[in-house]
Amino acid sequence: MLRGLDIRDMLIIDRLELEFQPGLNVLTGETGAGKSILLDSLGFVLGWRGRAELVRTGADQGEVTAWFDLPEGHPGRDVLREAGLPEDDELILRRVNTADGRKTAWINDRRTSGEVLRQLSATLVELHGQHDDRGLLNTRGHRALLDEFAGAAPALVQVRSAWDQRNAAKAALESAEARIASLREEEEFLRHAVQELDTLAPEPGEEAELDSRRRLMQAAERIGEDIARAHAAVSGEGAEGSIADAIRWLDGAAAQVEGQLDAATDALARAMEALGEAEQGIAACLEGLAFDPAELEHVADRLFAIREMARKYKVLPDELAEKAEEFRENLSALDAGVGDIAGLAAALRDAETAHAAACDRLTAQRRDAAARLDAAMARELAPLKMERAVFTTEVSAADPGPGGQDGVQFTVATNPGAPAGQLNRIASGGELSRFLLALKVCLLGEAHGLTMIFDEIDRGVGGATADAVGRRLATLAARAQILVVTHSPQVAALGGHHWRVEKRVSDSVTLSTVTPLGSEARVDELARMLSGDTVTDEARAAARALLNH
Repeated sequence: MLRGLDIRDMLIIDRLELEFQPGLNVLTGETGAGKSILLDSLGFVLGWRGRAELVRTGADQGEVTAWFDLPEGHPGRDVLREAGLPEDDELILRRVNTADGRKTAWINDRRTSGEVLRQLSATLVELHGQHDDRGLLNTRGHRALLDEFAGAAPALVQVRSAWDQRNAAKAALESAEARIASLREEEEFLRHAVQELDTLAPEPGEEAELDSRRRLMQAAERIGEDIARAHAAVSGEGAEGSIADAIRWLDGAAAQVEGQLDAATDALARAMEALGEAEQGIAACLEGLAFDPAELEHVADRLFAIREMARKYKVLPDELAEKAEEFRENLSALDAGVGDIAGLAAALRDAETAHAAACDRLTAQRRDAAARLDAAMARELAPLKMERAVFTTEVSAADPGPGGQDGVQFTVATNPGAPAGQLNRIASGGELSRFLLALKVCLLGEAHGLTMIFDEIDRGVGGATADAVGRRLATLAARAQILVVTHSPQVAALGGHHWRVEKRVSDSVTLSTVTPLGSEARVDELARMLSGDTVTDEARAAARALLNH
């Protein structure tokens, strides 16, 4: 509920602070007094798009502050939480507009954007201005109005959930079909690639091992002869034989030199042992270097085949086996695709069936609500002096979607026997206003702290009809806070709280003021509305009669 509004330096308002009350709040005043400026200022702080020039002439900036009650469970709290803004039982909105057009906004003293203000305002205030009843002419909004009346939110959740599941099933089927189609285009390539890779059967690490073996065999051809010569040089035909001869000769002479050759003989023995180890090592190397020339050719051919295959499929040699497995999986997916698609198609049919069933339940709820709404509208139109009008809610078949399978349109026949038609072709401006008011009475339900503003909704009517409009507004005010801008004394007399908006000139500057009216001042204001500039005793008597009616 809107508790207060503080306006500074906006258009022709220099400083104005208003405190609103629950129930029906009435604002009256002569045309041009500034009533629309109040609504423009409220719309500004709520983030609505409106006039470009709002700052009062001569001021550096204009500022509007509005504060609301925000009880627990109010939908505005969800907006605050989603935006990361603090929430409390009192909500304070402030917005500043500088003379050069820059706008800055705060919610509970935290900077925020105009978009967040607009999201929040949708939960706080509903404005019905002089042309806002044209929204009744937009048939796209009629279904939402009927669903609101029907309390169809749970059924809508089921329909939307079923629609999402249907879309997910459809997307899965289409994705599988697209993949199968793509794989079919590559089927010949895949089968050839798998056969080719399976024939080669490369293993991780094989390329490095083959490269090492090939280099070793190539090296053996170059160094084998030198190693063989070295083997001959240290073997029995070479150094080993010579040292053996030397040891034999020295052994024969050792006894005659009384131990002088012992050290030499021992050294030669050690050399003989070392030569034996060297000869064994060289022999082992020669044995390791021995290879069949055909083996070198085989190793080189396989190494080149693996490297060529890696280049062909644009992977590393060690990734060929993994690539072959990927190709096999694609082939398996292709071979199993028909069965998968059949299952996905069945899932889609089930999802479509579930969505259709949810739509049928919602359609039945809408048709029942349409009959109840038509009956409720008939009861509301009679007090508004439109008892001869027939309001009809037409529910027709439409393409299935997240909102169901129905089209909804409000039609009206204003006279018995006349054909029903769209509101804009049948109803006059005053009739449209009363249709809107009747709908609001029927649709309000739980207000959740909503403030509803009606800007001259009583235009084009007077007398008993204006009194009926006022009484319907009072009915609404029992469930929601209502602010009404009116020129009708019958409507104003039914207000629980009354403000007069007037214009005054001070030092050649035009300013607008708003004054809360007490009992006597209210009588004078109603008398002015009844009689014009000259307020007579008769007009005051008529005003008191309206207030006591």
